[in-house]
Amino acid sequence: MKKIFLFIAAVCALVACDPTHEDIGNAGHISLDELKAKTSVTVDKAADGQNGNVISCQTLAPVNAKWDIGGKEFISNYAKKKMKLGDYKVILTAICADGTELTAEYPVSCQTITDPLTKYWIYGEDPAVEAPFSPGAWDAAAMRFSSTEGAHFPTISDDVYFGLKTLIIDVSDASPDCKARIMNGWWSARYDDDQDVEVKSGLWEIQITEKMAKDCAKGNGGEGKDLDLMLTSGSCTINSVYYEE
Repeated sequence: MKKIFLFIAAVCALVACDPTHEDIGNAGHISLDELKAKTSVTVDKAADGQNGNVISCQTLAPVNAKWDIGGKEFISNYAKKKMKLGDYKVILTAICADGTELTAEYPVSCQTITDPLTKYWIYGEDPAVEAPFSPGAWDAAAMRFSSTEGAHFPTISDDVYFGLKTLIIDVSDASPDCKARIMNGWWSARYDDDQDVEVKSGLWEIQITEKMAKDCAKGNGGEGKDLDLMLTSGSCTINSVYYEE
């Protein structure tokens, strides 16, 4: 009797592991064509018919959706973002219920400003109060975003970190050999693929990632390590830091 029981159990286990017996149902997977049919990526229109600068994305497909809009990610079935003028490629990554991953791309052109971007200052709104400065090479305090341990920049708020904002640093007088490291104030992680980045005069944009937010934010599960931009060679002048929306 015991042998018969063990045989039945073994057969049941084999059937349970056999993928041909798995029924995921119709909702488990959709095709790329079905995803596209249930998805829209639009740009608002100006009075003269030109494409505006607000991109709206939505999918009604039964998937977990992640949008990449101009390098910024949104995990939601709906996303909306104000953009600068230019041509973009919106990328939708959709994960079906059975784990299948689909990718759809949508080219978008923003031709005129219909909704101006608002500038939110982190440093340098009033140069008389927060003056331009030239960080020294290997001075980890010079560009640490910390009101207590940084030399210039204030602590970045959790809303900025977890909002995954794009920081815009106004740089001038950058020498040809100017490079910087994007890390945290504890030197425990880098966010530049372990390669110092070139710093040029103009606007230096840094996209805050989920990893950066979890490491550097003070609350909401953040480890409070502070984002730190450290010059490793050359010289430059930092005029201001802000983000736009």
